[in-house]
Amino acid sequence: AIEAAVKATGKVLLLHEDTLTGGIGGEIAAWIAEHCFEYLDAPILRCGSLDSPIPFNIELENNFMAHSRLDECVEKLMDY
Repeated sequence: AIEAAVKATGKVLLLHEDTLTGGIGGEIAAWIAEHCFEYLDAPILRCGSLDSPIPFNIELENNFMAHSRLDECVEKLMDY
């Protein structure tokens, strides 16, 4: 399914709640780079939570989570 999506779009944006460092998105990105590199029209982008402890304050938590940066990541990928 991943390979078919890469072939169809030529672009990849991985969104996950885990932190960027050590998160599952890095492993998926590595697999895509290894198996689908020739189909990519742009770099693989990852949108994950910040590399910091999870805050308990709701305002800080909203900024910590990946969804707070999703629009920016989508625009960056589409502009490439």
